[in-house]
Amino acid sequence: MKRYCQTLTLVDDEEMIRKYVHVHSQVWPEIIQGQREVGILHMQIYRHGRSLFMIMDTVDDFDFERDMARLATLPRQAEWEAYVSQFQGCAAESRSDEKWQLMEKIFDSSTGE
Repeated sequence: MKRYCQTLTLVDDEEMIRKYVHVHSQVWPEIIQGQREVGILHMQIYRHGRSLFMIMDTVDDFDFERDMARLATLPRQAEWEAYVSQFQGCAAESRSDEKWQLMEKIFDSSTGE
């Protein structure tokens, strides 16, 4: 299994942030299905103020660029990305991998690195 961690900053508007959180309590089934189809096994998003932190666990042969590009072509994915972009302060046509910034792992307690 591979793990990817990403970050994103939401718009500076408490009402929009509240709506964004609510939207994620009702993620469209096609979005979850598409994630599974490209090899995303599990995804979590955490929030602190305007900052979001996403943890994405994937299959071993997941290739971030290839599989995120494939995800963008699946049913309703572009519609979902356009919809949530209003909360993220991004252009409606922005893909997920253009909005979310990959983070570098700098420590792992299991390896001491």
